[in-house]
Amino acid sequence: MPERLTEMLMDTWTPLIILWITVLPSIYMAPMNQSQVLPSGSSTVLKRLNEEQRVLHRSKRGWVWNQMFVLEEFSGPEPILVGRLHTDLDPGSSKIKYILSGDGAGTIFVINDKTGDIHAMKRLDREEKAEYTLTAQAVDRDTNQPLEPPSEFIIKVQDINDNAPEFVEGPYHATVPEMSVVGTFVTKVTATDADDPVYGNSAKLVYSILEGQPYFSIEPHTAIIKTALPNMDREAKEEYFVVIQAKDMGGHMGGLSGTTTVTITLSDVNDNPPKFAQSLYHFSVMEDVALGEPIGRVKANDLDIGENAKSSYDIIEGDGMDVFEITTDAQTQDGVIRVRKPLDFETKKSYTLKVEAANIHIDPRFLSGGPFKDTATVKIVVEDADEPPVFSSPTYLLEVHENAALNSVLGQVTAHDPDVSSSPIRFSIDRHTDLERQFNINAEDGKITLATPLDRETSTWHNITIVATETRNHSQVSRVPVAIKVLDVNDNAPEFASEHEAFLCENGKPGQVIQIVSAVDKDDPKNGHYFLYSLLPEMVNNPNFTIKKNEDNTLSILAKHSGFSRQKQEVYLLPIVISDSGTPPMSSTGTLTIRVCGCSSDGTVQSCNAEAYVLPIGLSMGALIAILACIILLLVIVVLFVTLRRHKNEPLIIKDDEDVRENIIRYDDEGGGEEDTEAFDIATLQNPDGINGFLPRKDIKPDLQFMPRQGLAPVPNGVDVDEFINVRLHEADNDPTAPPYDSIQIYGYEGKGSAAGSLSSLESSTSDSDQNFDYLSEWGPRFKRLGELYSVGESDKET
Repeated sequence: MPERLTEMLMDTWTPLIILWITVLPSIYMAPMNQSQVLPSGSSTVLKRLNEEQRVLHRSKRGWVWNQMFVLEEFSGPEPILVGRLHTDLDPGSSKIKYILSGDGAGTIFVINDKTGDIHAMKRLDREEKAEYTLTAQAVDRDTNQPLEPPSEFIIKVQDINDNAPEFVEGPYHATVPEMSVVGTFVTKVTATDADDPVYGNSAKLVYSILEGQPYFSIEPHTAIIKTALPNMDREAKEEYFVVIQAKDMGGHMGGLSGTTTVTITLSDVNDNPPKFAQSLYHFSVMEDVALGEPIGRVKANDLDIGENAKSSYDIIEGDGMDVFEITTDAQTQDGVIRVRKPLDFETKKSYTLKVEAANIHIDPRFLSGGPFKDTATVKIVVEDADEPPVFSSPTYLLEVHENAALNSVLGQVTAHDPDVSSSPIRFSIDRHTDLERQFNINAEDGKITLATPLDRETSTWHNITIVATETRNHSQVSRVPVAIKVLDVNDNAPEFASEHEAFLCENGKPGQVIQIVSAVDKDDPKNGHYFLYSLLPEMVNNPNFTIKKNEDNTLSILAKHSGFSRQKQEVYLLPIVISDSGTPPMSSTGTLTIRVCGCSSDGTVQSCNAEAYVLPIGLSMGALIAILACIILLLVIVVLFVTLRRHKNEPLIIKDDEDVRENIIRYDDEGGGEEDTEAFDIATLQNPDGINGFLPRKDIKPDLQFMPRQGLAPVPNGVDVDEFINVRLHEADNDPTAPPYDSIQIYGYEGKGSAAGSLSSLESSTSDSDQNFDYLSEWGPRFKRLGELYSVGESDKET
């Protein structure tokens, strides 16, 4: 590609360059450039030059001056002559020297200091640097004194078409809806050209399509891509690969070009209705299928994708519209047929349904193409299954009197096999619902009988479960709940609601109500309770008390006279007969205890017993006991607190280091002596290999018999404590009969191969008398005193 570009450039520009080089010097000297000639020997700026031109005065020229150009990317065997500097001060005697400075002076541009010719020494690239600013000056060759003020001029790099257009953002991807009309905007592409957009047509771009026709077109100057064919169908072809070309030089011959690719995808629209793969579907289902269980799937295919392919299914016709339902599987877009109601082969063996599938999202632009729905026929065959027995009722309610005889029939349950084979049925009671086995059932006819007596007052309702099983297939089982209500009979006598104890004031008046009592009955008559009260026949003419029936079914006890005295009789017992109105009537006798008490003038009981006394003020015997217990508990806590405080005030340890006196604490606990033979159990210490060599514990008692110890003489006042302790210590050391005795423990096994030998100190030659307690003096005052005590004890033994 670079070689071809070079050849094209050489063929096109070589004649032009030769002509330009030949004519350029004369052009610089032509009158058309006189407007840019500076006055000789003057540093007047360009503004003054313009003023002189306006008054049309012809001045003496100094520099022969113009803006210079150099063609980019030109390379030849000789340096390129860019232009020539000349001043009219130069008489041609070679006394003037031309100096060049500025951008690229001496490296890119070189001036002949005698002739003023400027040459370009390197190949220039306008895209790297478009112009160079240089400064020219004429000086005396001998003295280097400037003859003219320095002047700036510009060398512009003239552009050639050496850069091809580029699509910086390519390759492109675009999307356009399918079925779009001609001229629908797709996307826009952009190419850039590094050549000069001002000079010539090097950067004037024209766009065209190389691949992708006749589906798409592009605007030559705006690069907007549009659809060129109507009704392009995504389902026929979804993706198109388009090649776009951008060519400079206005698209003319010799221009450079660049290409890019545009991948155009047709997006989906809902232009296709759903279509069932087949017009008739067949399914079979067992009659015992669970409700909600799927029995089959239908599928309406849609060529569209995404939301446009979603469909909803409905049952629009058929004899099973209320038996079946159809739903849409969101993942697969299938129509799932499910059972809504139980099926029965014996009742109906087949169903025919008409199913419709319709698009959810419909595009109104394509409604003219037809309805976006489809229908299919579904035939469902119900197959016979071995069904469990069916009870004649979903629940049963039976009633029985509580005094019903054993083995009496309470009721009957019935069931049948719905299958064509009609297997016999056997009945049983689920004993988990009748743990006490109060009922039985006939396995053949389902009659329920009573097995144990019933008591309504214990349990009014009994709920059991009856099981029906096919004799030919024991796995076919049905269950039904049976509720048995126990009806009441009058088998309980009424009685007082609570234990009543009445109190009668000694100063009471005749006819005064002593107590109001009520009765209860465990039975539950239909018309409610009605009690009759009476005194025992022998108490009808009771001289002290009488009774009165109240309207609320209670009884009032009244005193017949006044003047009751506790000294004569403290307690009266009044038997009362209570009868109900049942059939047969039941009665019982309750005794009311009436105590005579001393009362105040307003009738408040004051002295009768503890209970009667505290009742008027609202305190019972239990409350008094609780108060008394709390008082005793507080006293015990106070005593314990005082005792602990007293013990804290008597410390057992003297903290003063200078006080060497000891506190003598007497302990009454003594060892068991030789009678204590159960203190240790050393069976685990015996030799496991020689268990027969077990030696029991022995308490050694001295063989010598000593006289009983004399009672300790009282210690006179003023005796030194140290001397007192030493005396008592000496007496204890010399009395071997004083308990506790030394206890000898014999360990028969100390381990195999023990290098330590025996751990016993019984045969040791060392005694307490050989020990030296002088080292205790180094441990402080207390230990020093302890060492002196032991030393004194040893000296007493020696004496």
